[in-house]
Amino acid sequence: MSEERLAVLGAGTMGSGIAQVAALGGYRTQLYDAIPAAAEAGAERARAALAKGATRGRWSAEEADAAAGRLVPATELGELAGCVLAIEAAPEDLALKRDLFAAAAQACGSETVLASNTSSLRVSEIAVGVPHPERVVGMHFFNPPALMKLVEVVAAERSAEAPLALATEAARRMGRTPIRARDTPGFVANRLARPFALESLRILGDEVADVPRIDRVVRLGGGFRMGPFELIDLIGLDVNLEIARSFHEQAGGLERWRPSPIQERLVAEGRLGRKSGAGYYSYVEGPDAEGGAFPFEYEGAERDREPLGPTMDPALLAELDPAAEQILGRLFAQIANEAAFAREEAIASPEDMETAVRLGLNWPLGPLAVTELIGAARAAELLSELERERGAAYSPAPLLLNSR
Repeated sequence: MSEERLAVLGAGTMGSGIAQVAALGGYRTQLYDAIPAAAEAGAERARAALAKGATRGRWSAEEADAAAGRLVPATELGELAGCVLAIEAAPEDLALKRDLFAAAAQACGSETVLASNTSSLRVSEIAVGVPHPERVVGMHFFNPPALMKLVEVVAAERSAEAPLALATEAARRMGRTPIRARDTPGFVANRLARPFALESLRILGDEVADVPRIDRVVRLGGGFRMGPFELIDLIGLDVNLEIARSFHEQAGGLERWRPSPIQERLVAEGRLGRKSGAGYYSYVEGPDAEGGAFPFEYEGAERDREPLGPTMDPALLAELDPAAEQILGRLFAQIANEAAFAREEAIASPEDMETAVRLGLNWPLGPLAVTELIGAARAAELLSELERERGAAYSPAPLLLNSR
């Protein structure tokens, strides 16, 4: 395999991870950062991860050594001239990414494909002002890149097919599974995941069940590895809330994407999850200083019990929890609804939508399989009933209504 040159722009956690899998894929990989010490540190971090992966059997020692030899830090953009692909992995700041792309376009030359690893910004907006914008695409890796197999290859408004094909092939060479996505909010996986947190928060707000019960039902009856509140505490309530706000703003105030007032309150109180010692659960000994309904004492999930699901079997769910059928019915109906809206908007092929959530989010089922599990007609009827009771957050997608 020829050692084509690939550049990664930004040597933080994501950048060094992308550089690691690029070097494993046979690319001579240049890891650039505007701060020379950061480029050196990022390259060293990637080499250490390569060695560690070899000890764990993820690749051979010979592969790790060869990849480490292909990975070099770059302290000047001029060193990247002529590379076939430059992947930007800078912080989620539009002005910063635009400036970096403009500089990289000048340094690398007009033939280099420019890819953004953005997870929340429109690639078309990042491409504004870049010479030859048809060579700008998205390559959204998931964290950590060495373990998460999904890469969303995003077609911006002016992306040409050849750069998209090159990015797709690069992802495959890195051992990732590429899917093709439209340049819409959240692309595919993060878009389809919206109901997991938002509907769980609505269920909590409606006092259907408390946090530990919802998490337990979703784990054991839904087959998910973590309950929604465990996951939010792990991600950080502030991070999760900022994502929700971004989606809501980009969609022009779409009601089903409205951030939860529960989460707004907890973030305002400084309850940010594990990193602050308390979110929906408490992770420190002693009573919670604020009192009230949150947080619950975190005792860990029931890892010793095999999940029942994913299931909508009434008998199994009744045995699990009296509210289980209502919890999973609402959650699965909203997942089916988001999938129906996504299909109407053609954000990705149905097959790629399934792949996105299974590989990018580690869900037990893709959203179309969830739709089959609950039944499209049943989901539409439940949503219509909830819409009458609770408003536009439950408006069913036309595609789902037509299934009745």
